[in-house]
Amino acid sequence: MLTSVRGLFAATLFAGAALAATPAFADDAGVPSDITISGNASLVTEYRFRGVDLSGGDIAVQGGVDISHSSGFYVGTWGSSLDEDTVGFGHTELDLYGGWSGEIASGVSGDIGVIYYAYPNAPAGDTDYVELYGSLSKTLGPVDATVGVAYAPKQDSLGGTDNFYVYTDLGVAVPNTPVSLKGHIGYTDGFLTFTNDGDAFDWSVGAEFAVNSNLSVGVSYVDAQGDYLPGDYKFTDGAVVGSLSVSF
Repeated sequence: MLTSVRGLFAATLFAGAALAATPAFADDAGVPSDITISGNASLVTEYRFRGVDLSGGDIAVQGGVDISHSSGFYVGTWGSSLDEDTVGFGHTELDLYGGWSGEIASGVSGDIGVIYYAYPNAPAGDTDYVELYGSLSKTLGPVDATVGVAYAPKQDSLGGTDNFYVYTDLGVAVPNTPVSLKGHIGYTDGFLTFTNDGDAFDWSVGAEFAVNSNLSVGVSYVDAQGDYLPGDYKFTDGAVVGSLSVSF
């Protein structure tokens, strides 16, 4: 689901899958003070992965757990329901990931890691794959900006080819309100475009309302542009996507 895990959350967040969760268990009995365990759950009207609808226009249920260390290292898992007929991945996605995030220069934070995408209910054949990711984030006045890249090396599940994804996210909080505005644009080159020529753009604009520190609702418009493969369902058409997300 990486547009992202953690730092790479743009299009997925706009589709409703907010991976960043508010730490809740760092002080629980039995958990070392330098370890934080957090969780998240979302209900989204569609699951969009880099602009492509993977839930067949239906509601998707999503959730995950992160374990992070004060040094910046982390591991986590995230899952989502899918439509098994839309792109042939079965009805479940399960992601496992690990990496490091933290400040790398004054005012600049970085995130680097590896993610394993698993589709345990997929039809026969290779579908699982591994992807490396990295991003840089900085606050520029009222705007939070992130640039990131994800690269899946050649592997059987990608038809013996690789896949490259680059993106930019922008976010700004509306002063004196619980509302934030976000924008995203991404470009994919490779097997995971679902196109005839192997390249595609995706973009989204959206808003999120923080009900409290743990609960938020969001709405966004998500679209994808490219020479997409034909199908019975228009899984790359633009759509308004809503979300209800909770962190704990």
